[in-house]
Amino acid sequence: MEFQEVVRRRRMVRSFEDRPIPADLVRRILANAPRAPSAGYSQGFSFIVFDGKPEVARFWEVTDPERRSGWSDLYNAPLVVVPCSEKDAYIDRYARPDKGWTDRSETHWPVPYWDIDTAMAAMVVLLTAVDLGLGALFFGIFRTTEFKQAFGVPERVTPIGAIAVGWPRATDRPSPSLKIVGRRPRTEVIHRGRWEQRG
Repeated sequence: MEFQEVVRRRRMVRSFEDRPIPADLVRRILANAPRAPSAGYSQGFSFIVFDGKPEVARFWEVTDPERRSGWSDLYNAPLVVVPCSEKDAYIDRYARPDKGWTDRSETHWPVPYWDIDTAMAAMVVLLTAVDLGLGALFFGIFRTTEFKQAFGVPERVTPIGAIAVGWPRATDRPSPSLKIVGRRPRTEVIHRGRWEQRG
């Protein structure tokens, strides 16, 4: 698929068919995920993968045991990828001689690049899914403590959310927010050279 078409088609899918994803497509998603950019080539992202019905069921049992999402077909997704940020990879990388932040202070960082880079890796997963003819949904994990305990995630590693991937149902409908809020016009989100110069 041509890249502009991938971007145009990318949306959050909440209703999936109950069918598996071929292993070669899963491999491609997972091969692309770590190709996201990272500050100083720190690569402080990791992915916990739940592939197939039994594995995905384990994920839902911990994160949404009462199935409260309101999107019953969401639970059909045969693949869930949880991108995790690893702050220490950045602190360690930037303490090296070529960067020189040997005090290892987080105050050097104007924003948490470990989370930003991990979010970019999540976008690579979302775009790869579209390129493969699949649908995907990024959503929050609100039972983070339980998730980390259940799946052995170290204390200093942060799951930034989860991505459900699968075959979109023809009946999938956009989020109600699309109608309630809508997409902001370009003139509100593009600023040329200065904040007040919109375009």
